[in-house]
Amino acid sequence: MKIISAKVIVCCPGRNFVTLKISTDQGFYGLGDATLNGREKAVATYLDEYCIPALIGRDPRNTEDIWHYFYRGVYWKRGAVTMAAVSAIDMALWDIKAKALNTPLYNILGGKSRDRILVYAHANGKNLDDTIEKAGLEKEKGFRAIRIQSGIPGLDHTYGVSEGNKPYEPAQQGLPREDSWDTSKYLNFVPELFAKVRKAFGEEIHLLHDVHHRCTPVEAARLARELEPFHLFWLEDPVTGELQEGLRLIRQHSVTPVAIGEVFNSIYDYTTLITEQLIDYIRMPLVHGGGITHLMKVAAMASVYHIHTGFHGATDLSPVNLAATLHFNTAINNFGIQEYMPHQEIVHEVFTVNYQFRQGYLYIDDSPGIGVDIDEKAAAKYPYSMACLPVNRKSDGTMFYW
Repeated sequence: MKIISAKVIVCCPGRNFVTLKISTDQGFYGLGDATLNGREKAVATYLDEYCIPALIGRDPRNTEDIWHYFYRGVYWKRGAVTMAAVSAIDMALWDIKAKALNTPLYNILGGKSRDRILVYAHANGKNLDDTIEKAGLEKEKGFRAIRIQSGIPGLDHTYGVSEGNKPYEPAQQGLPREDSWDTSKYLNFVPELFAKVRKAFGEEIHLLHDVHHRCTPVEAARLARELEPFHLFWLEDPVTGELQEGLRLIRQHSVTPVAIGEVFNSIYDYTTLITEQLIDYIRMPLVHGGGITHLMKVAAMASVYHIHTGFHGATDLSPVNLAATLHFNTAINNFGIQEYMPHQEIVHEVFTVNYQFRQGYLYIDDSPGIGVDIDEKAAAKYPYSMACLPVNRKSDGTMFYW
């Protein structure tokens, strides 16, 4: 079997997606997600100009060798753009392999470890009362785990909170919006928020929270310790992950579980965190973490240290990535939970999917390969439209983490 062609499909059914389609001489084709929110065309160009010409003529079944060709062979390793491209190639090749064997992807990743995938929803309120109301709505839908985010008193915009009644979508048309941030207001408010949420719902649902990298290690340690009485499923990205040693201070002062890594893109971002057991969940998604070939190794290493997966799964990743992730989660032993933000209905005009939500879980069918397809004619109706994530400044104007 040989690769005879590959193309990049960029479309915007409500938001931008980058999809790689690789075709073979035996009639099989595979899809990979290459979406990098706010930098979509950088990945598309990387694939078009540098990767696709080197794919033609290769045997798509040689996933290990091809992965290292585009990782080691490039010399300029890692980075968000490179790894999104590598991920898309790898995902599409695994799709082809499973289709050629006429079996769902999870069967060639080890078979089923479970029949359903626990997912968590997002409850994003403008204030404390609105957040409790939003959490109640998600509970009524059947979710058993809910991420809690709320507007902070005194701040105009807060990460995770949408404007109006629209679903949360942080990327905005044009250049980035600039938000203002005050850590002290945040730290003083969040324990009160979770006290009220726990009082409203008791212990029957799992609660999660995303700090979005905005605390120093000592601030994060304070927050994690103050949230202990509310038994969080996890505290996500309490500090920025570049300084892995920063997680040590949090671990020394709190037993609140920690999840980190949605912006990571290789196992080398995790080595200290895993081997010193400084975290409980890895967040790096297939689409940015080198695809299935690489994440199988990361998950295996994590499992040795009692660390589970909790992959990023926002709507800035396409249904191709979500389905591939569900196969991955079905197969591995150390699955923890999966983020789930349903795509807008307009997305399903372009992508046909093979998964469904029922009572807090996602289920995937036994279609061969990943099981998601793309309608190229429908995709052409929704051309790319530049959109950027916001940037953040402290109240005194200092550039900060969004």
